[in-house]
Amino acid sequence: MDRKIKNEVFFIDSIDDYNVADLLGNVVHILCTEGSMSFNFRETRYNIANGDYIILTNVSFAAGFIRSEKFKGIIMCFPESFVTPMALRSNYGIIGHLSLLQNPVMKLSQKDFMKCRTDLLRIRERLDDNSHLFKEEMISHLLAAHILDLYDIHACTHTLEEPSERLFILLSQFIGLLYQKEYIRHRDLPYYASKLCITSHYLSEICKKSSGQPASYWIDRFTLQEIVRLLCQKELTLTEIATRMNFSSVSYFSRYVQKRTGMYPTEYRNNLLKKNDSLKKIQPPIKRGGA
Repeated sequence: MDRKIKNEVFFIDSIDDYNVADLLGNVVHILCTEGSMSFNFRETRYNIANGDYIILTNVSFAAGFIRSEKFKGIIMCFPESFVTPMALRSNYGIIGHLSLLQNPVMKLSQKDFMKCRTDLLRIRERLDDNSHLFKEEMISHLLAAHILDLYDIHACTHTLEEPSERLFILLSQFIGLLYQKEYIRHRDLPYYASKLCITSHYLSEICKKSSGQPASYWIDRFTLQEIVRLLCQKELTLTEIATRMNFSSVSYFSRYVQKRTGMYPTEYRNNLLKKNDSLKKIQPPIKRGGA
């Protein structure tokens, strides 16, 4: 990697550097500039070609990266904490964020490809400008501008209905509660509906109308993301994880994971660890600057 993983923007030279445990908590952007690549995102296999833009808001759901010999790309990572407030401030940010959790691939026109490539190269170049007195603020603004470009591209190529101001406020508050990790103590839909002073049915309907999925789907999504993060910490036992996630018993925790992933926690953990090991062996690293 170009730099240590910490609370900042960084670029990695190769998808072979991808590691679930290291990148949890970071958003990963990949712009394919040459060749092809494929990967799994939950139950779907995606084939990526030149000009495609991948946005992994949840890296724990991505696996099995295989690239062609000619593949080149620009791979940028940054903490979720940067983009989340922006998504919650923007009506379209909420819709785009939920949409990308379902399909992380954007097909770019040549014009949009050049725009994104320029944005990413500019950010990477300015990361080396350590003499800049306001480097952190400068990088943040460059990244914010790029994310707004992506919102614009996504909005122009998708037909998801943007919510009214009232629905936007409700969706923002709902997603905000999930980002505050309320799902650790509350995974029941009525809790969130009561916090928003609406019915459970209405909350599910506005989520489904805006994102294609009911509210319970997003509660489970955020819960599983945290469970995966904990499973990657090999020193934690299943009992400790169940306790941290406020499950009444290990057996209840195991049933919850199995019902939503098709695997029990131990099997899921073993697959995660195997995935980390195998991804390091796929192919030799891409040379730095392969844009």
